[in-house]
Amino acid sequence: MDVIEGIAFVFGDNVDTDQIYPGRYLDLSDHREIALHAMEGIDPDFVKKVSQLVEIGPVVVAGRNFGCGSSREHAVIALKEIGVRAIVAKSFGRIFYRNALNQGLLLLDVPELKLNEIRGGAKVSIFLREGSLFFDGILSFRFKVPSESFLRLIEEGGVISYIKKYGKLEF
Repeated sequence: MDVIEGIAFVFGDNVDTDQIYPGRYLDLSDHREIALHAMEGIDPDFVKKVSQLVEIGPVVVAGRNFGCGSSREHAVIALKEIGVRAIVAKSFGRIFYRNALNQGLLLLDVPELKLNEIRGGAKVSIFLREGSLFFDGILSFRFKVPSESFLRLIEEGGVISYIKKYGKLEF
């Protein structure tokens, strides 16, 4: 996993887990059904927009404190299952970050991100081993290069999948 490309879906600050995955659907357990409600609380057409993408998936771009709120794992499951390739934000809610690692959804902290300069629908190119991020090949930001062990966890589908496959978490 060296380069991730996608289409930017831009959101603001303090997007909470109830906006990512509304609580009225918490009784659902099938991941495909959960995905049908991704981002419904903030963009009711998100799933429809994502379904129209061909050959390239969505990259969520957000401000501070993305995923704040409850500890609901459904929020991460919905985004991963709908095909979100990565979430790039100024910062993340602590529990959301941990849930994403457990499920194998790539989150990148980019504190210098300037949302007002990023166009929704822009092509996003993330160069993981270089720590660089480009929008439409022009606008760029830097982030801390993820460790090899972190990237391996993501590639294996997260902590849960890794432990199921290898029996323990060891690097």
